[in-house]
Amino acid sequence: MTDFRMTRRGALLGAAATLATPALLRAQSMDAFPQDEPAIREQIPTRRNISSFAQQHWQDHFDELGKGCLLADITSRAVHYWGPDGETYRLFPSSVPLSEELTKRGYTEVVRKAENPRWTPTSSMRERDPSLPAFLPGGPGNPLGTRAMYLGWPAYLVHGTHDTRKIGRQSSSGCIGLYNQHVEELYPMVQIGTKVRLL
Repeated sequence: MTDFRMTRRGALLGAAATLATPALLRAQSMDAFPQDEPAIREQIPTRRNISSFAQQHWQDHFDELGKGCLLADITSRAVHYWGPDGETYRLFPSSVPLSEELTKRGYTEVVRKAENPRWTPTSSMRERDPSLPAFLPGGPGNPLGTRAMYLGWPAYLVHGTHDTRKIGRQSSSGCIGLYNQHVEELYPMVQIGTKVRLL
């Protein structure tokens, strides 16, 4: 006669096998692998935001590097930076304006930089959202994050954000937003006079 003893390990293995059985049966059924599904090569590909991580070349957007070049690609929601040495290149995911009406496109340059910038919402921003404060000092919770680079167009910036949900989305009132750690990496490389294109 066999001596049967239930061990803790045996009980756990038995329970796992019991729970896995329905999944295994489903996986082996024809429902899991439909026979009438079209081949992937015949399907229209799903468009994803992979273009934001495709390297670009500064020569496609600028005549010369000068003090460096910054491209904010609004369609792919990415910021490209080329340093004046011709070797430095950085690519970051970004947030972009909420709508085409808030979007400024074209060429400008970086005219000012600030660490822990203070934030003064524009009158149109306060009109859209009356709950906004008239002024917010730099620090935690400031929508401009830890660094800001001001563009030649009034009220347009490339800046950080504490709200990481905004990156990769249409979420700004016109600015280009970056994760704080990314804007802190970019900030010391960007000089006043760096050429900027919003595309």
